[in-house]
Amino acid sequence: MSTSSYTPPKVWTWDKDNGGEWAKTNRPVSGATHEAALPRGQHALQLHSLGTPNGQKVTIMLEELLAAGVAEAEYDAWLIDIGKGDQFGSGFVAINPNSKIPALVDYSGDEPVRVFESGAILFYLAEKFGKFLPATQPARTECMSWLMWQMGTAPMIGGGFGHFYAYAPEKYEYPINRYAMETKRILDVADKRLAASRYLAGDEYTIADIACYGWFGGFLRGDAYGDAATFLEVPSYTNLVRWGNELAARKGIQRGRIVNRNGEGFVRERHSAADIDAVLAG
Repeated sequence: MSTSSYTPPKVWTWDKDNGGEWAKTNRPVSGATHEAALPRGQHALQLHSLGTPNGQKVTIMLEELLAAGVAEAEYDAWLIDIGKGDQFGSGFVAINPNSKIPALVDYSGDEPVRVFESGAILFYLAEKFGKFLPATQPARTECMSWLMWQMGTAPMIGGGFGHFYAYAPEKYEYPINRYAMETKRILDVADKRLAASRYLAGDEYTIADIACYGWFGGFLRGDAYGDAATFLEVPSYTNLVRWGNELAARKGIQRGRIVNRNGEGFVRERHSAADIDAVLAG
């Protein structure tokens, strides 16, 4: 183990050049840094996001709704480039004061409704359209418990393990070990639950599964944080693998996880089903 140590100063000060690859995407204050109006497309649902694990949750949900025949779930998905600071534009801050993706605006009613935080967006859409959220107890509360569990685990997996394992400018054994241990514990919680249940909330596919697939899917496909799946022995969680394989075959997941991402095989912006169809056909 490294013997290097750090003594915190009496008062912390921000060094904007310290922090590695993502140093410029965060700052210790909130609010807009520049004026930038958000675009608006033709659909009532306007999503402003990026295809990170949290962003994928919402596009998967929207594509699942469309696959289930909910025509009112048509949406425009605009890319927020966090590397360029789009999340600090005045238009985006107006719909999410926390300057984090994803954020949704629903123009279908008399007044626009803004929704931020991925879990809140999933819940909002599930309630609005009556899909992927059990209507009765105790199944409804079980679903919400697993949804909130996922929201609580994401910082450990992403900002904790993912940051120190893949993105930190220097590798240190202690934080990698600390967050690898916690990530494996999280994977074990899910694996044990899925040994007793087809889906996280029971026999029904819900927003809890959608939320968790956004994060677990990358590990299960082997494309999260380099070779993290090997490092964490992800294939050993056999119940989680079974669940992941079933979800990966779903049309909504296949379509939703490629939206708001740059590069070959992805859809930078989505304004109609044809945008995804063209990529999947190619």
